[in-house]
Amino acid sequence: MAKSFDFEHSPGYLIRRAHQRSVAIFMEETSDFDITPVQFSILNALIDQPGEDQITLAGRVAFDAATSGSVIGRLESKGWIRREPDADDKRRKLLWVTPQGERAVQQMTRAVRKVQARIVDRLDAQEHQQLIALLRKLVADSDASP
Repeated sequence: MAKSFDFEHSPGYLIRRAHQRSVAIFMEETSDFDITPVQFSILNALIDQPGEDQITLAGRVAFDAATSGSVIGRLESKGWIRREPDADDKRRKLLWVTPQGERAVQQMTRAVRKVQARIVDRLDAQEHQQLIALLRKLVADSDASP
């Protein structure tokens, strides 16, 4: 009888499980804010680079540009993001975090820090640093492509 593939010890499976755990912890800790990890990343990226266009922003947060519009739309409907056409190219949409969005991010930051601590709570300090280094190496030069 053929032996099955040992998926439980494969990097892809373990990364997917770690991602599931990460998202579950994020959703639990930020439940009062009704926000997803991608939405939080978008808000923070726009705080760092206000007036950025949607496609560049999607690349910076490693999110599919085709679906980023709907995520941005949800943030806009909450009053956390302002979207305007570029004066030089009306097809291009530029984005800013609103004052209400900035306040929301400030309120969420403590919860998100707790999320990050909980994600690695089973690791000691050296393992934590090693994990971060290895993950950064894995995603380096990925250009946000699948």
